[in-house]
Amino acid sequence: MSPEDPSHAAAQVRPFEVDPAVMANIRAMQFHDAPEVARLHEAAMGNSLWARLGPAFLTQLYQALVNNPRFLGFVYEEGPLGPGRRIRGFIAGSQDTERMFAEVRKAAWFLLLPTALSGALRHPQAIPKLLETARYFRQSAPADELDVRSESLFCSFEPDLRGKRVSGHINKVLFDDLLARGHRWVKITTEVSNEGANRQLRSWGFAERGRFRFYGKEMVLYVLDLQHSPRVEPLTRHPAV
Repeated sequence: MSPEDPSHAAAQVRPFEVDPAVMANIRAMQFHDAPEVARLHEAAMGNSLWARLGPAFLTQLYQALVNNPRFLGFVYEEGPLGPGRRIRGFIAGSQDTERMFAEVRKAAWFLLLPTALSGALRHPQAIPKLLETARYFRQSAPADELDVRSESLFCSFEPDLRGKRVSGHINKVLFDDLLARGHRWVKITTEVSNEGANRQLRSWGFAERGRFRFYGKEMVLYVLDLQHSPRVEPLTRHPAV
């Protein structure tokens, strides 16, 4: 089966109905958010490689990512205005994932390496996956002429927020931001067996652009044409920026 046309797939989608109250609770991720983001990441993706390396590694990873100019992250929080507001969800993306992680490794290896090794010693089965990680960038590239650098990497919310369209809002904030920065395409990879994620991505107009095997799992690559998506517009008024 030939890959879908991402421009055509996006054109079949209806505009996203924005709730200003939800948007008001979304803001850009900051350095001090890293422990809470790590908690949410581990809770939702506990069997993933990064989560198995432990909360200390995740915290330092997100601190390093926030300091990188290619990183884009947003959090959803609730509660009265002030320091007591609780982060209940997040999304993490990149304008160029391969270059971003190369820069993070160079800038923060002395912090990330000890916690990564400590986590790997607790979970030895993670070591082969760590060695495989470098292959991701080549394997997840679309098998055609598209040069897709921006990517949505991780998204997690507390379970009781499911079905309340909060994840849709935070995805829109990320995609609007990417379009405003001049990116036409954004990619996401997920497991072929993750029916919920596949269904949600297609509902947004993501088109399948390839499949590959990674970490012992069958993965599918999706691409969204940001310029032609009726759900995406250059970010000019969202409170997150």
